[in-house]
Amino acid sequence: MKQKKVLFVATNTVHLGETGHRTGAFLSELTHPYEEITAAGYEIDLASPLGGEIPLDGIKMDDPMNAVWMNDEDFLEKIQSSLNLSKLKSEDYCALYVSGGHGAMFDLPDSSELQRLVSEIYENDGVIAAVCHGTAGLVNCRNSQGEFLLRDHEVTGFSNAEEEMVGMDNVVPFLLQSKIESLGATYTSGPKFSAHVVKSGRLVTGQNPASAMGVGQSVVEMLEFIEQGLDLPAVNWCEWHAQL
Repeated sequence: MKQKKVLFVATNTVHLGETGHRTGAFLSELTHPYEEITAAGYEIDLASPLGGEIPLDGIKMDDPMNAVWMNDEDFLEKIQSSLNLSKLKSEDYCALYVSGGHGAMFDLPDSSELQRLVSEIYENDGVIAAVCHGTAGLVNCRNSQGEFLLRDHEVTGFSNAEEEMVGMDNVVPFLLQSKIESLGATYTSGPKFSAHVVKSGRLVTGQNPASAMGVGQSVVEMLEFIEQGLDLPAVNWCEWHAQL
């Protein structure tokens, strides 16, 4: 499995709705999981609905991982020339990770190509992951039975309370927590803006930017379990793992 790649998906959205304010993919939600997954020996492709340049938000160079990867030529080339989702084959990937940033709320939920890849990779026993607003890219994904992928899973993403605190609750097209709950998933959250990662079957989600590193670590852990031939339960992965 380690010979396969992990697919990172990010937004192409540059502006926040009608506000005119810039947005994009939140940088640390790319760099932190990128560090964890590449360090474990996996190759990463970076893609977006349209391909080409990925706009960035949250460019904080006092973050050590941001500083490292924003000085890496290969990483920068992927940001400038992301792959188009429509050109990709699901069998090339053992996992798919959706990065957040408010821009993800606008173009990822209705991306049919993202839905295709998520469904096919998941049905091929791959791992699906997302952090913060990246979970919005999963809300319209369905499994081979036509059911919402998130249904009956424990899931997290940017909370309603966090959205209100940053003053974006009337800007985003929908509240992510409320949408997750409407799909028949169990939404969980930790303290606002603190790390909170949920593992449910082969699904990993993180609540906010502080959760990005933990999501990357959890993806690696799940892939290693699968590589060893261990079947993960449909839900309550953490409780199952603790009993081993």
